[in-house]
Amino acid sequence: MFMTGKRYYLTILILGSLTAIVPFSIDMYLPGFKAIAGELKTTVPDVALSLSSFFIGVSVSQLFYGPLLDRFGRKRPLYLGLTIYILSSIACVIVGSLDALIALRFVQAIGACAAQVAAFAMVRDIFPVEDNAKVFSSLMLVLSASPLIAPTAGGYLIAHFGWHAVFFVLAAISLIVMIAVWRGLPESSKPDPNYSLKPASILGNYWEVIRNRQFFTYALSGAIGFSGLFIYISCSPSVFLEFYKVSEQTYGWIFALLASGIILATQTNRLVLKYFSSAQIIQGALITQTIFGVLLVLATYNNWIGLPGMLVLLFLFLACAGFVLPNSSAMCMQPFTRNAGSASALMGALQMGIGSLGSFLVSRFHGNSPLPMAAGMAIFAAVALTLLLTTSKKIQPVTA
Repeated sequence: MFMTGKRYYLTILILGSLTAIVPFSIDMYLPGFKAIAGELKTTVPDVALSLSSFFIGVSVSQLFYGPLLDRFGRKRPLYLGLTIYILSSIACVIVGSLDALIALRFVQAIGACAAQVAAFAMVRDIFPVEDNAKVFSSLMLVLSASPLIAPTAGGYLIAHFGWHAVFFVLAAISLIVMIAVWRGLPESSKPDPNYSLKPASILGNYWEVIRNRQFFTYALSGAIGFSGLFIYISCSPSVFLEFYKVSEQTYGWIFALLASGIILATQTNRLVLKYFSSAQIIQGALITQTIFGVLLVLATYNNWIGLPGMLVLLFLFLACAGFVLPNSSAMCMQPFTRNAGSASALMGALQMGIGSLGSFLVSRFHGNSPLPMAAGMAIFAAVALTLLLTTSKKIQPVTA
């Protein structure tokens, strides 16, 4: 089902829009943490629990969508997930307590993750395996644009209409994406009535995926390396809004500035792939990310930098994620055809699960200081690099 021309770019745009639903759901309400805390009579760190519940929801529910995508095709489970997402987003508009918000964010995540898993599986279905890394970089252009748009738009929405308006807009955006999927995306994998949904069979499929050395190495090292972004996202409202005392609108622009580094990296990645393999790029990106993480810790601990210096180091650290994610995703998906849905789900579950764990642990301890955030980002980058260097030997990547 390989595509060229206008159809090729339309397909990438729709798939990119699907992958953007999760980051929009994360980023758009971040400027409203103080407003949410004030209205619900709680604290900003407690409001961050609604972000952690979203991370956990995406991580866990992906494991259920993987088998559904392999059994029923890509579009039917996708429609189900988008419907759940739209309804739960509308419910968040009228939420009246923090506990209800945390619970609804978990349900919202159950719907959102269907879009991400289906999109990644469709890349493996539709495009030649040798083009997967380039396609994932193209998806990352759409994906990375969301942190440019979402926090800034969210800041102005909250300033003029209150934080509830964010969830109404998220519901409307998802409805538009669902229509685009219906009109513009083909069914890339026919339903497989022989694919068993019995728990033992599902676990067996996941075991078959994770025991693949290439998948294990790049899924785990990529997820741990990408966790620095999750730690930054969960800690940034307290660091910028309370420690540096910036406004909600300024926070949105800061978030957009730092996200532009990821966009620049993902598009540079397309050029770098002409000269280096995905495996080489991942290793170089993790080495660079670890170095910037250590510099960030040293500079923060010794008070060498203010807000401008913090932004520079964060920009450089986060840009490395723009090289890690598309290449690790491509390397993970290369070995799979029949189990592409399960592989996509397990890869996403590891990314979100490890990321949510990291963000939860650091957000519980950081208070308003940027030092624990910096330390958490550096530690996860170093662990990812160590894992990659010790497990990547003797892997023979799939080439067809």
